[in-house]
Amino acid sequence: MKPHPAPPALDDDSQQGLSPAEAARRLAQDGPNELSPPQHRTVWHILAELIREPMLQLLLAAGAIYLLLGNRGEALMLLAFVLLTVVISVSQEQRTAQVLEALRDLTSPRALVRRGGQAQRIAGREVVCGDLLLLEEGDRVAADALLLSSHDLQTDESLLSGESLAVDKRAGAEQEAGRVFAGSLVVGGQGLARVTATGVRSEIGRIGSSLAEIEIPPTPLHQQTRRLVRLFSILGLALSVLVLLLFGLLRGDWLGGVLAGITLAMSMLPQEFLLILTVFMAMGAWRLSQQRVLARRAATIETLGAATVLCSDKTGTLTVNDMAVAELAALGETPVRWVAAAGQALPEALMDMLDVAVLASEIAPIDAMERALHSLAETQLPPERRHAGWRLVHEYGLSPELPAMGHVWQGEGLAGSRLALKGAAEAVAALCGLSEAQRAQVAAETQAMAERGLRVLGVACADAALPGPPWPAGPQGFAGLRFLGLLAFADPLRPEVPEAIAQCRAAGLRVLMITGDHPATARAIAGQAGLDVAQPAITGPELAQLSDEALRQRLAAGASVFARIKPQQKLRIVEALKAQGEVVAMTGDGVNDAPSLKAAHIGIAMGGRGTDVAREASSLVLLDDRFSAIVGAVRLGRRIYDNLHKAMAFVLAVHVPIAGLSLLPLLFGWPLLLSPVHIAFLELLIDPVCSIVFEAEEEEADVMSRPPRDPAAPLFSGRLIAWSVAQGALILAVVGGLYAVLLSRGPMSQEAVRGTAFLALVSCNIALILASRSLSGRWREALLRPNRVLWQVLAATAVLLAAVFWLAPLREVFRFAALSPASLGLGLATGGLMLVVLLLLRRWSGVHP
Repeated sequence: MKPHPAPPALDDDSQQGLSPAEAARRLAQDGPNELSPPQHRTVWHILAELIREPMLQLLLAAGAIYLLLGNRGEALMLLAFVLLTVVISVSQEQRTAQVLEALRDLTSPRALVRRGGQAQRIAGREVVCGDLLLLEEGDRVAADALLLSSHDLQTDESLLSGESLAVDKRAGAEQEAGRVFAGSLVVGGQGLARVTATGVRSEIGRIGSSLAEIEIPPTPLHQQTRRLVRLFSILGLALSVLVLLLFGLLRGDWLGGVLAGITLAMSMLPQEFLLILTVFMAMGAWRLSQQRVLARRAATIETLGAATVLCSDKTGTLTVNDMAVAELAALGETPVRWVAAAGQALPEALMDMLDVAVLASEIAPIDAMERALHSLAETQLPPERRHAGWRLVHEYGLSPELPAMGHVWQGEGLAGSRLALKGAAEAVAALCGLSEAQRAQVAAETQAMAERGLRVLGVACADAALPGPPWPAGPQGFAGLRFLGLLAFADPLRPEVPEAIAQCRAAGLRVLMITGDHPATARAIAGQAGLDVAQPAITGPELAQLSDEALRQRLAAGASVFARIKPQQKLRIVEALKAQGEVVAMTGDGVNDAPSLKAAHIGIAMGGRGTDVAREASSLVLLDDRFSAIVGAVRLGRRIYDNLHKAMAFVLAVHVPIAGLSLLPLLFGWPLLLSPVHIAFLELLIDPVCSIVFEAEEEEADVMSRPPRDPAAPLFSGRLIAWSVAQGALILAVVGGLYAVLLSRGPMSQEAVRGTAFLALVSCNIALILASRSLSGRWREALLRPNRVLWQVLAATAVLLAAVFWLAPLREVFRFAALSPASLGLGLATGGLMLVVLLLLRRWSGVHP
């Protein structure tokens, strides 16, 4: 039996909520609680979009020209490539859709419901009619519902009415005052409500004003990529027209000129860039979710690797948030103390304090400290102290002005009302009108407890002859408040935190701890975590006195611990760090944390204890509130950006020799080396490599031992473009030179020369893939680092190459001859030599894209 009055009595069904089986039945019957269900793209939708792709259109146009020329083999081969491209594209699209669908369930707003007698958090889309909603401050109401009980409940219904003032809600009130509506925000108090309408049947669904999909602006990376794609497309089109004119005027073959122009256009069209971004962002979000981190915005994945400062909460992030009451102390001339570790029974003199602390807690506690108080009271308080006939009649919540909360009770044995109050020790002591000596004693005891790493609360109570409302505006309105003593809670540091902090330091990521706790508690925990505590902690009152310039100077001097900080003050810290050019990640969980979360470059909300408001303002959500998950997200963000760099550099580089070998034979009068069939074959290698092979690459060895990247540096920097063009030009020079030498030497047929040069080109492209796997040029990383997808793609490429060279019908379509062992060895050796050269260039030049 809990040492706390039960909530207002309801019928059995209301107390227990729906059974899981009944909830599942209603969900299947009524559908998910969504205003606009996601549009699932069918295969036909994907095909219709693919047909509009320039590369596919070029392949179809080339196939049509081959038919006009009577080359049915080439036409059928291009058709086969079209079908294969469609299969690969549809598969990738569906894989991405499955990833996004899984993430959509995580991003759904949450709801706290009671089912089968148990309170549980579920996705808002799973709420059904008849569910019991437990409403708390900071929650977004998941569905329209009828209030069954409430305590000072207020909601913000501006999304529905446009009116920003909070609306009072009361159970049993008529019409709208006794109901809550989907989309509204709980800004104060608590309530219990039964769902009456979900999805499009809710009030917001009928209004329909929120049904339109919001257009998400493109990220800076998408904007850069689109500009580059436009540039290449214009350049490719211009060169293709030039090739058509040259071919027609110099050789008199206008239809062949069209084919040559199509070949060059295919070789230069960088359609892979947008594919890379789509796949990398979707898979990056999925990989983050596997680490229990939810990315709510794609741009966050781009920013993660650039973070320079991480502002972290203490409770539940650095610590386990598994509170236990460690000590109780009643002060005065003869202090009475109780230490949990001693295993002794609670002295009678301290039972009143524990009793009042429980009365000042929520009836159904969610906060870890309040759960610890209930747990201790169950074992230490006798049955007569459980006040079964008492009822909660009024609440005073925590506020920035008064960091304490109070409950007003009435019931048997009370002539009027009793106020139970708990909060910051100094705030509660100030309310009780203690003498200077008594306040000094409270401060000294609080300091001693805090230096042991304990979180300290003061407890007070007052009996008043108030029969009912109107109640005083705050607890300070109650006369005769008596200070009962101090409660100290132990919240151990998460065991993985010191190592995670060390990783942050090695990665150039500075960690600040911002907490509402006592400064001594904050410094003790910070020291255990491995933070720099050489500078004194900055307290909230001290911060209020600092100018913006003085705050920036304290931050520049190395201040790492902030204590007794109010949620609104977090915004000042974020703005000061941003003014110094830092890329700021900030954690938060409450309603008042939303401004700082929104202002930070990376807002991180707590998924376990965080409010819906904090989640909506953030860009990342920690599903299990672990600090190490933030460090893991930074590590993964750096890995994703590195791999994105590799993929983009590879695509830029690989198009240079393909485009060059399409153009050079025309300029020098050589036989054509590449036709649309050859380009299509090369695209079968390039597309999966750039999109899924590089995405699956493991992290670099130094990923967390180098400083954060400059967020202002563009992905397509001059260095990346120059390095990529240089690699591509080297391959072009080698393969083009080999082609020219083989043509000039004479004994080999044109088909054999073409086959040898094509094999050399494919080998060099594979060398480019392997060399691009390592930013540092280490051969072990290039050749031995695990990547199952890479070896699958290379194996498929080898099988296709073998079929092309050993099956006579395919050789005829590609216009190759059967290669002699010497030609085969020459083509493969060219790729091997290129791999060595590329790795050496990376190591010796130190030029990393």
